Amino acid sequence: MENKKELVGEKATQIERWLRKHKLQYTAATKHPFFYSIHDGSIDSSSFKTWLEREYVCVKSAFAPFAASVLLKARKESTDSSDVEVVLAGLGYLNDEICWLKEEAPKWHISLRSVVVDNKPVLDYFRFFERLTSSDVKYAEAVTILWAVQLVYHNGFGHCLEEGNNTPEEMKEGCKIWGNESFKQYCQSLENIANSRLEEASDEEVSKIEILILEFLENVVHFWSVNLGET
Repeated sequence: MENKKELVGEKATQIERWLRKHKLQYTAATKHPFFYSIHDGSIDSSSFKTWLEREYVCVKSAFAPFAASVLLKARKESTDSSDVEVVLAGLGYLNDEICWLKEEAPKWHISLRSVVVDNKPVLDYFRFFERLTSSDVKYAEAVTILWAVQLVYHNGFGHCLEEGNNTPEEMKEGCKIWGNESFKQYCQSLENIANSRLEEASDEEVSKIEILILEFLENVVHFWSVNLGET
């Protein structure tokens, strides 16, 4: 299907070009068997439990610090004060997720304080975010990766709520954290910021960010896979 912007002569944004260019990698992340198994109700409860444990550790130890670093970069580097508000709103979603995970843990007989993560693909996923908290990482890189992560979560878990789903009731609340309309709008706001920064970036910087996005997509695919017992 032709892009609507192209039909009216508008230039595609950098992100739109990337999504077309790397459609296979993006689809692998958002249409992963992990999400399909939740959508059709075939997921093993132990796999969902494993994801809950690892997601909690990821958010607390890796992703939340990364998101906080994006906020600091927005305050220092952005000329648009609304950037800070958008990124700050994302921290609210992270807080909602952490609260939900804490509430879910007893239902699944999980002790979040004793979760041990020693799986290499998962550790690689965590270290990817830890690396991006560095002060050497520019705002354009950080905010674009933040957008990519949130979009994958939105579209992935949003699929679990689509019409005709057999998502188990005990899993739907979690899917709604990322699959709702408000989160979709948040992702769009991040995309607008990222596109704005990418327009100002050099060709070298844009190429570097593209490589980071591909690295993220590869890491997150492995993260979904190991929760299903795959290697």
